[in-house]
Amino acid sequence: MLELSGIGRRYRVGSGEVTALADIDLSFPAGSFTTLVGRSGCGKTTLLRILAGLERPSEGEIRRGDDGRLRTAVVFQEARLMPWLDVAANVGFGLRGRVPRTVAAERCAAAIELVGLSAFAGAMPAQLSGGMAQRVAIARALVQEPDLLLLDEPFAALDAFTRRTMQNELVAIWQRRRPTIVFVTHDVEEAVLLGERALEMQGGRIVGSEEIALPYPRDPTDPDVNLHRRTILSRLMKTPTPAAA
Repeated sequence: MLELSGIGRRYRVGSGEVTALADIDLSFPAGSFTTLVGRSGCGKTTLLRILAGLERPSEGEIRRGDDGRLRTAVVFQEARLMPWLDVAANVGFGLRGRVPRTVAAERCAAAIELVGLSAFAGAMPAQLSGGMAQRVAIARALVQEPDLLLLDEPFAALDAFTRRTMQNELVAIWQRRRPTIVFVTHDVEEAVLLGERALEMQGGRIVGSEEIALPYPRDPTDPDVNLHRRTILSRLMKTPTPAAA
């Protein structure tokens, strides 16, 4: 379980202050898949960075599992691969010096196979398509064997066909591995296709929550998917943006 209580984040801007997050109370059950959806600038990425430990909240508390620890991995919108390393070396870079080489090699091979790139383990980043590069980024996260997998709009730059394939593959990986996933997106349809629960953000606050009890894989043309999408869109369009402090 990952729990947030009273989380807020403020930034100094000139002589004033901007509130990026306010009054965030959330829990993420172990093994759950949650999507965060909202307009650009609503605080989604700030919240994800706080979950990842890349930023500290201005106030509030975070409880990370029973022992206060969660192995966490992050996938960003850009793959951020090291161009001088091949696929296998990129995936295993974070394991260097942490586990024996034979163990690292086995875990890298398994992660690369999981994302369907075993035939490209020796390829260089310049030889990969955008979708393949994102698969490598996901494999690099999975090789850490995370309890918590955080994804910040990882498919936003992909074409529609590759994006749909990657969405299905991510769900399949989640179903096999069962990490807790928090997935940031500004695409309401994507939020419904992927999440068990979609949290709606506006002006740095959680303004709605939609439980999505539909079987996987989900079809964008399914009437139930469209009903959830319309419900979330309707709430986000009607909810006024809270004023910043």
